[in-house]
Amino acid sequence: MNYVQLLTPDFTLILCGHLVCRFTGLNRTVWEQVDALVYYFLLPVLLFQSIVRNPLHIGAASNLMVSGLLLGITGVALVHALPRLPGIRRYIDSREHAAAAQVAFRFNSYIGLALAERIAGAQGVTLLALLMSVCVPLFNISAVWPMARYARRGVFGELARNPLIIGTVTGLAANLLGLTIPVWMEPTVTRIGAASLALGLMAAGASLQFQRLAHDKLLAILILSIRHLILPLVACGLARFFQLAPAEATVLLAFSALPSSSSSYVLAARMGYDGAYVAGLVTLSTVLATISLPFALGVLR
Repeated sequence: MNYVQLLTPDFTLILCGHLVCRFTGLNRTVWEQVDALVYYFLLPVLLFQSIVRNPLHIGAASNLMVSGLLLGITGVALVHALPRLPGIRRYIDSREHAAAAQVAFRFNSYIGLALAERIAGAQGVTLLALLMSVCVPLFNISAVWPMARYARRGVFGELARNPLIIGTVTGLAANLLGLTIPVWMEPTVTRIGAASLALGLMAAGASLQFQRLAHDKLLAILILSIRHLILPLVACGLARFFQLAPAEATVLLAFSALPSSSSSYVLAARMGYDGAYVAGLVTLSTVLATISLPFALGVLR
């Protein structure tokens, strides 16, 4: 399978969003509202539908969920160990690191869900939703905690309002209770999900910023190396160790190589940190994903 060709439609939408934002009247202010619509409404609906659509067999997918959790813990542990490494810590500003660390483990849900559907159909979306159910709470706690500690913000309040956690948890609860979406609502919910992927990818492109990439180069190199090199290698080892089924291994490898979340810079800016620098890291992460995803799916797989 040609994974470069497989990824082309998604990255074309990202490029379209960037070009539309930069060269037309639909500027960043407009796309910030689009991103909010996707993040707070469209994407949670897609997650809810993806989980509810097929009965879950948690036992059968337990190895995948454990693998995803271990992968996430590895990413969080590695990036938060950077300020403690001899010879490196004196070059890393602790406040800058608190805001930028999330780039190493958070992931772009829009690209992930679009890619999962492309490589494994509805099953791929369900498997990715399971990974998100165990990783999103961990990643959000790990992203918010260090910034909240410096900014003196409430961690649990930030988590309780996270729309991805709400959509995932309510979807899991409904599935385990045997609840389903009424037949008459399915077409509408399906269209909402499709809109979330297209608009989410374009909004990710509109958020790209290149201006601050030269700032704190060492921290940027270390964080992006964890995101796009080390984590795919760890995912490959976990897939082999747990003997994951082909579809599960493929989704785990794709998950490990995704670009960082475009909402990372929003979170950093909202909590009083250097959002422009984090946006630069997310931009470069999106560019590097054009290499890390084919590497994970085409070479490691």
